[in-house]
Amino acid sequence: MNGFILAAILFNVIAFTTSKRLTKNQIVHIWMFTIVAQMLFDGYIDHKYQAYWYFDIEISWYDFLPVTILVPPVNMIFLNWFPFGSTLLRKFVYFLGWWVAIVIYEVIALLPAPWGYFHYGWWNLWYSIIMDPFLLLLILGYYKWIRKIEKETLYT
Repeated sequence: MNGFILAAILFNVIAFTTSKRLTKNQIVHIWMFTIVAQMLFDGYIDHKYQAYWYFDIEISWYDFLPVTILVPPVNMIFLNWFPFGSTLLRKFVYFLGWWVAIVIYEVIALLPAPWGYFHYGWWNLWYSIIMDPFLLLLILGYYKWIRKIEKETLYT
C-alpha cells in the first residue's frame, strides 16, 4: 500500500503541476474515459477471470483507487508531454520510453507488500507488454478525437 500511496501522490502532483497543454475539458474527458475503459476491462479480466488484481483477490472498495486516482493522472502526463509537433522518430522514441516505463512500473507494483499492490493470477508481464502499446494508442486517439470535437464546436 505504501508504494501505491507514494505513486498516487507523485503522479497527481506531476499531472496537475505540469499540465500546460490540456484544457479542463480535456482533463475531465481523459479522466472519465480512463476510468470507464479500465473499469470495463478490469471488470472482466480482473474480477470475472481473476487474471490479476489490486491489493486483494476479493472485490473491495480499494479496487476503485487505482482506477480513479492512479491511472488517469498518468494518462494526463503522457498526453501533456507528447511531442505532437515533432518528427515521427521523436514521437516513436517518446512512445517507446513510455512503454518501457509502464512495464518497469508494473514490475515495481508486483513487489511484495508494503511497496507492491498488484498481483497476477494467470496474467503475466508478457500480456502487459503486448497490451500497453494499444492502450497508449487508444488514449492518444481519444485525445485527438476530443480535440477535433472541440474545434468543431468552436466553429459552429
